[in-house]
Amino acid sequence: MNIPNAITVVRIALCPVIPFLALSSGITSRYAAFFIFLLAALTDIWDGQLARRYGWVTDTGKLLDPIADKLLLVCTFVPLYVISHRADDLGGLPWWGAMPLWVMGVIFGREVLVTVLRGYAVRRGTVIAAGWSGKLKTLALSVFIGAALLWYPLAADTGWNGAPWALWRGLHAALIGLTLGLSVLLSVFSMADYLWRYRSLAGRS
Repeated sequence: MNIPNAITVVRIALCPVIPFLALSSGITSRYAAFFIFLLAALTDIWDGQLARRYGWVTDTGKLLDPIADKLLLVCTFVPLYVISHRADDLGGLPWWGAMPLWVMGVIFGREVLVTVLRGYAVRRGTVIAAGWSGKLKTLALSVFIGAALLWYPLAADTGWNGAPWALWRGLHAALIGLTLGLSVLLSVFSMADYLWRYRSLAGRS
């Protein structure tokens, strides 16, 4: 196992810790969930750069990396959905309130469909690389998840007050609301983009 693969394994190991901390009622645990997500997201960038720079791209890495990405999505997005439906004052997401179930359906439905499409393409000798629309979707979704995970401990922390905090709170709320909406739109767009660009696969035997 080379260094990028080892980093990916660490990211996989970190994923199950995030929902445990995010769903906790303690402010410190919620802060920890955000920082662990941030660490996991940074390792995703780091292992890819190392693999490309030093030629450490392996079949194992190609298998592990998407598994780690999907696991990180599940272990962060699902807890945020659960938290947003809690009855307390901190439950609802800014601008959205309780996260609609259809949002979950769009986000995860896109991931399943693109994964199936990639597997179908590989069996027909075509490798579907990540397109710009997919990368933008991932960026928007990562920013939303990070901002939302940080929102809950900050909102519960009574030590933050005053005009600067009120300004930050407003900007933070806008960031969460906009990036979630953008994530949904880009999920639909990128899914349509993949299906259109690789529509010729349907005619292959």
